[in-house]
Amino acid sequence: MRIIAGKWKGHALHTPKNNLTRPTSDRIREALFSALESRMSLAQAHVLDIFAGTGALGLEAVSRGAVTCWFVEKMKPACGVIDSNIHALDALNETYVLRRDAMRLGERPAETSRFNLVFLDPPYGKGLAEQTLEVLRQGDWLSEDALLVVEEDKRSGFVSPTGFEELDRRVYGDTEITLLIKA
Repeated sequence: MRIIAGKWKGHALHTPKNNLTRPTSDRIREALFSALESRMSLAQAHVLDIFAGTGALGLEAVSRGAVTCWFVEKMKPACGVIDSNIHALDALNETYVLRRDAMRLGERPAETSRFNLVFLDPPYGKGLAEQTLEVLRQGDWLSEDALLVVEEDKRSGFVSPTGFEELDRRVYGDTEITLLIKA
């Protein structure tokens, strides 16, 4: 797995030695970022990568010009992989790792900006995306113009919760990507 574009283009990313995470494939990331860049400037992005796994989505955004990225991940081995990738890319000044359960994010820390680009790539088929979107809304994590990306299994039946408007939905094999905005 590699960074696809931007200042770290071609740089290999570390991945866990177990199967506890499911990194987004290069092909899907390429299609996703093409869709995102047609809707927003990543140069203005404050990114939140939830269920971050390897950190590939957030690091791709920073490589393409995002201002900051916060990674939310509860599993210690995955946090170690994210830290390894951050250090390998020398991305210490624009990235932060928050080891926490997405269901227990609480209020946004006062010292952080609200996030205008959010990646949600939860374990498939458990309804965690819908729950996390509600946690983000209640905790004041999202800017008024927030663009959110939900990656789920196409059979999961993901439905945008109240307070979010669906912009686009695309299927890549078994993976479904849904783009939302805060309504």
